Amino acid sequence: MNPTIVICGAGGIGRAAALILACNSAMKPTIYIGDINERSLRESMNWIIEGKTRDLSIKSFLMPLEHSNEEMDTVFSEADVILDCLPGSQAPRIAKLATDNNAHYANLTEYVKETDDIIKLAENAEQGFLLQTGIAPGYVNVLGCALYNEFKECYGNDKLERMKMRVGALSQSANAPSYYAYTWSPIGVATEYVKDAIVVIDHQKKLIPSLTGVERIIINGETFEDSYTSGGAANLPNALATKVRNLDYKTLRFPGHYDWVKESLGKLSDSKDKSLALDEFMRANIPSVENDRIVMYSYVSGYDRDGVLRAIDRAYDIPPTVIGNQTLRAIQATTASALCEAAYYLLKNKPKGVVVQSDLDPIDFLNGPYVSGVYGKFTK
Repeated sequence: MNPTIVICGAGGIGRAAALILACNSAMKPTIYIGDINERSLRESMNWIIEGKTRDLSIKSFLMPLEHSNEEMDTVFSEADVILDCLPGSQAPRIAKLATDNNAHYANLTEYVKETDDIIKLAENAEQGFLLQTGIAPGYVNVLGCALYNEFKECYGNDKLERMKMRVGALSQSANAPSYYAYTWSPIGVATEYVKDAIVVIDHQKKLIPSLTGVERIIINGETFEDSYTSGGAANLPNALATKVRNLDYKTLRFPGHYDWVKESLGKLSDSKDKSLALDEFMRANIPSVENDRIVMYSYVSGYDRDGVLRAIDRAYDIPPTVIGNQTLRAIQATTASALCEAAYYLLKNKPKGVVVQSDLDPIDFLNGPYVSGVYGKFTK
């Protein structure tokens, strides 16, 4: 395939996606990468060119914050796929540009309202719109579907008792009092801590306040805490509520972090938007780091044909990853590889309208050329 792929946003994930596309032989795309910030765009282009291992056409363009310009209009008119790496608030705008230019579209955002807006916009589109396809929402939801299917095949029952999806974008170490360091978007962290989480309890879809339901969990011998946060369950509460009695997504953190966040929220002024106030407070008190890891865990349980309670789970602990001549942070490699896999899926299968995580063939996606290069092959 020789498509034209347009990447919106030249931050850590956008430039990582460009590099992965430039180093993987599954496609030979023409790549455009755009950003509002000229300096960030120039730095990202230099980084991509230094890191790439194939001779591909990679060009940059400036994107205004609200309106388009002639250069941007020309680039979008050539697009076969648009990969949206901008803040979630921009997602409906970029999706509209995709529909206007008859291009496929994929994004990363966990924002629920913006996702609902895009679903309405794209329900009758001639091209495919693969939404929420990063880590969480994204890969972990496809993994959950794969385990669900594996349980059905192994134990002959498609009615499960439980599905857990857990992801933590974590530092290699963390200090008191927050027991946390930023490895990705600070405003994204604050937003998922403030907005409600969607879960399934006794086959009923419900809204649960984030930062509740904190529990200890041991993964590969290491103790973490998990808590409800918004957005990570993607569409699975809708798709599986009749088949899975209890289903939820929680974010993994080091023990002690959630107590600190809840205590900090109690000190914030009521005069500000809560997510913005929390974002401001956490930025002032939590450092950002480069040496990170992604911890992921998915679990399903239910009864087999003989009434025996069974469970299947998978765990990943992914460190920074070398792609081409660059080392990507774990958050970059895992998120951007899933986004590149989404582009490959859209071009290969040519779907129309909205595509959500439960629509994918999970084994085909998990073993695709881009995600398998970072997560490894999925085997039953």
